[in-house]
Parts: sequence; C-alpha cells; structure tokens
Amino acid sequence: MSEPSLYVPLADGDVRLDLLVEAHRAPLRAACAQDREIWVSYSSNFGGEGFDPQFDRLLSSGGARRVYAILRGGEVVGMTGWIERGAPGWSIEIGNSYIVPALRGTGFNRRVKVLMLDHAFACGLERVCFMVDAINLRSRAAVLKLGAVEEGVLRHERQTWTGRVRDTVSFSILRDDWNARA
Repeated sequence: MSEPSLYVPLADGDVRLDLLVEAHRAPLRAACAQDREIWVSYSSNFGGEGFDPQFDRLLSSGGARRVYAILRGGEVVGMTGWIERGAPGWSIEIGNSYIVPALRGTGFNRRVKVLMLDHAFACGLERVCFMVDAINLRSRAAVLKLGAVEEGVLRHERQTWTGRVRDTVSFSILRDDWNARA
C-alpha cells in the first residue's frame, strides 16, 4: 500500500469524502458549530474560537494525519481521516471524526466508515483501528456495530484540551474479519 493510494477522494451515492482543503474551512466551521457541547468529549476543540487553530493544524499535519471533509449531496456535514497508527502499509487508524447532529443515528456514519474500511483493505492494509474516548459511549457503540473488536483501555492515554485526563478504548478490525462478514 502506498500513501497516495490510500488518501484519495472517495464516494458512494450522496456520500463523498474530499481531501480537506482551505475551501472547506467556512462550511466545516458551520458544521462543527451545530454541536458546541460535543467538543468537551474530544481531544481537540473544533468549536467556537478553537476551530481555526485546529483546522490550521489539520492542513499542516503532513502525512501523519490525512483528513477528509465529509459531504452529503454536496454539503459539508463533517470530517474524518486517516491517522498513522502501527506499521506503515500494515495498519492505520480512522479518527478525527465528527458528523452533524442531524445525521447521527441515521446510518450515515456507517456508510462513511464502510466506504473507508473497504478502501483501506482494498489498498492492502491488514488492520484498521479506532481510538475512542472511554466516555464517548455513542462512538464506542458505533464502532462495535461495524464489527470492530474491543482490544482494551489505554489508561490516562492523553490530556484533552479541557485538561481532562482521557482513558482511550482501542478497537480494531482485521482484513480477514472484514472480508468474512455476512
């Protein structure tokens, strides 16, 4: 798997993942502003005044974090990305994910993640992981519904922007598990 083959635009019906660029700043800021309370459960703050510094960080992060703008019918409704995790060409993390409140619980997030998982395994990766804040029960349930296996809890794995010390739950899906799903 080469990096250029993984980080490419992806689409399925009305779901499109575009490589994050400056033109996404204003529409993504508006999407992130739709749920100001959610950012306390994230490592970084994409709400209010926190948005621009975090967006700038994403644009300048290079190869370690490659983020998409999520579009539905041409409208920016969130973000997600690839994060280096494990051996290059073997394992990757899907993270930095946010979807507007109106699309939560509709199956839209599943469509986005299935698109990414299909693509990751088609590129030759063996393992895709998800690192989820232990307090984020909604995200933990969504990852399990995808067929991921909970691997354990990394205690005090990081400090969030609020100063809270975060425990992180590690999940993974292996290529064989993904291909064997019914």
